[in-house]
Amino acid sequence: MRAIAEGLFTDETPPRLLGGRERQTGRVVFPCPAGDSCDPVPLSREGTLWSYTVQRYRPKTPPYAGPEAFTPWIVAYVELPGEVIVEARLVDVDFGAVEIGMPVRLVPLALDPEVADPLAIPAFAPMQGARA
Repeated sequence: MRAIAEGLFTDETPPRLLGGRERQTGRVVFPCPAGDSCDPVPLSREGTLWSYTVQRYRPKTPPYAGPEAFTPWIVAYVELPGEVIVEARLVDVDFGAVEIGMPVRLVPLALDPEVADPLAIPAFAPMQGARA
């Protein structure tokens, strides 16, 4: 599976998200911006659910490049400790069982698992309890 965008994940196994540390301020951002203002930095694989919502309709194409058939998903905002808050999907949990503050771990996900060469997007799954 290849990443939906260049420089999104590290090359290690399991992968991490690749953020950027601003050279002037030390602030961590995600994703790592192009140019020379930031140094790439691997982000933590584990964090806590900071906030979320449920995506209940298929986004417009473009930019959405997922499957035509639509199934609602959880859009999560995950706080990576001491680093940054990232937006990603939350998987392996029932909508009603999601809890702010739940510990989660990065699990890259195929945007469209039905295609021959699926694109990987960031996703997080609960580390314990509340699984679907």
